[in-house]
Amino acid sequence: MDTTPILVTGGTGTLGRLLLPHLRASGRPIRVLARRRPERPLDGVEYVEGDLATGEHVERAAGDAAVVVHCAGSAKGDDVKAANLLRAAASAKHIVYISVVGADRVPVTSAVDRMAFGYFGAKRAAEVLVAGSGIPWTTLRASQFHELTLATVRQMAGLPVIPVPAGVRFQPVDGAEVAARLAELALGEPAGLVADLAGPRAYGFDELVRSYLRAAGRRRPVVRMPMGGGAYRAIRAGANLAPDRAVGRRTWEEYLAANL
Repeated sequence: MDTTPILVTGGTGTLGRLLLPHLRASGRPIRVLARRRPERPLDGVEYVEGDLATGEHVERAAGDAAVVVHCAGSAKGDDVKAANLLRAAASAKHIVYISVVGADRVPVTSAVDRMAFGYFGAKRAAEVLVAGSGIPWTTLRASQFHELTLATVRQMAGLPVIPVPAGVRFQPVDGAEVAARLAELALGEPAGLVADLAGPRAYGFDELVRSYLRAAGRRRPVVRMPMGGGAYRAIRAGANLAPDRAVGRRTWEEYLAANL
């Protein structure tokens, strides 16, 4: 059995926490790079405190890792984090990156684009760095997770009137299904850009908000608002959707029923 460690960045986040049990089941040593050690660390997982944004202690975490699964991401600075990680993990045999459906189709060029849809541009910048790193790589693009969709609409429901971008649709997928696929890729051979993973159907953003309000027994007016910018136009046209890759099984309604 291979005893070289698998490093996971973002291992304390939404996807990382779902991914770790799959990787642990492989019997390989698992290491997590995190800004701080979690209050409830997972048994059998080594945690190294470090910061991808500054590069602090990243080399200590990545230096001897044969496989790196890069789950840490944000709407800003993903290219810097990816660059710091790739520099520290230069001797790795495989880097696996989780990106977002539409990263290559949603142009993020203006301040308006970055404010509303900067996540797509950040993911695309990191994709390019991973592919050009010289490290054998695999990138999986997934649609928006149920978990993050719920967190977003729940936060918006605190407003007296909920504005949603008109004509925008999302195709939410269950984070556990993404984690299982990511583990499969991490334990396999480098495959480059693999097929997208998206949820079973697409919903209007206003539909997602209204379904949450119904399930939570809350009432709020929902107002569809037009926006500007190239990213918004691309998303209105469905650039963030993958109807031919609607392979996720758990629906948004099922997820809501289980979590409210």
